[in-house]
Amino acid sequence: MIPKQLIINSLSELSAITDVDFCLYDIGGAALAATGGGGSENTQSIRLFAASDDEYQQTDSGHLYKVKEDERPCYILSAEESSADSAVVVDNDGATDNADAAGGEGAVDNDRVYMMGRVALCQVQSILIAGKEKVDRASFFQNLLLDNLLLVDVLSHAKKLHIEISVPRVVILLEIANDAAAAATKLLRGMYSSQSGDYVTAVDEKSIILIKALAENEGYSHIDAIARTITDMMNTEALLRVRVSYGTIVKELKDVSKSYKEAMMAMDVGKIFYVEKNISAYNTLGIGRLIYQLPVNLCKIFINEIFENINPREIDEEIISTVAKFFENSLNVSETARQLFVHRNTLVYRIEKLEKNTGLDVRVFDDALTFKIAMMVAGYMRHLEG
Repeated sequence: MIPKQLIINSLSELSAITDVDFCLYDIGGAALAATGGGGSENTQSIRLFAASDDEYQQTDSGHLYKVKEDERPCYILSAEESSADSAVVVDNDGATDNADAAGGEGAVDNDRVYMMGRVALCQVQSILIAGKEKVDRASFFQNLLLDNLLLVDVLSHAKKLHIEISVPRVVILLEIANDAAAAATKLLRGMYSSQSGDYVTAVDEKSIILIKALAENEGYSHIDAIARTITDMMNTEALLRVRVSYGTIVKELKDVSKSYKEAMMAMDVGKIFYVEKNISAYNTLGIGRLIYQLPVNLCKIFINEIFENINPREIDEEIISTVAKFFENSLNVSETARQLFVHRNTLVYRIEKLEKNTGLDVRVFDDALTFKIAMMVAGYMRHLEG
């Protein structure tokens, strides 16, 4: 559908320049947008012209032109000599009311009005094509992300929409808190425009997708910088908390859906295993991605094997936070005790208490690794249950 305000502005500017009045009708004869004294054609004449095979028709008051979409008439445009002392008002029902005062006199230059009508027709047709292309571009990228297009369709649509095929791209996924995707989408579109080869679309009230075009020399460090810029901008400009994830770089347009699926997995894995981070990259998920792809039954067997007599949820939170800090300090007891502001013996007591309950001494590398993985698997199982 043509944006009405855009048509009104365009026709008004042309009318002011050319001293010709214009009116755009639907094929049923209802006036949609008019300038000055335009809109004097009756409904019946518009309908008859729309049903005819003619592209153009001259009437008593001016000239009629067909605006086409996919070779079928969708609107009728009229052009007539401007009357400085007349005005046309288009109401909500498409009806027009003429209010004529003492009009100026003089011969009507039909050739000039005809040519100006052709200029206006080209303008309206261009606006229609631009609007249709915008809708098609949105539909194309959405179907591309969902992997709903055959390769031949991807290539043909990309050529039609003037989208480069062999350009490095990555899909960046944003999850917005407080259901504020609309405001975040507007801000993101201001940062990354389609003119630079990027595309932004909202998935739902909480998620936004950015398909980012990259230069040949831009790698994952550049993408990480983009992700940090986005989180900082959302936080400072819109006061929004966001989580960002991104997939791997793909070289071909047809592989964008692959990067999108990776970004979705990175988002899930980040929320499960790396809660403290607000940026998750698919290529740095590590063991979290491995656990995420394990069968549920295998996870249950592993948990039962490690925690034979206790439920991992029953382990004291103080002990878990202590062990987490112990791992951060590469199993260094003294440094961990210093950072936790506890005596060294207190830290050793907590570690030995964990060993008594689980049989794992986290001061030993193998046991530390086993406990780390076991707690990640237990967190994944809680996520599945939730």
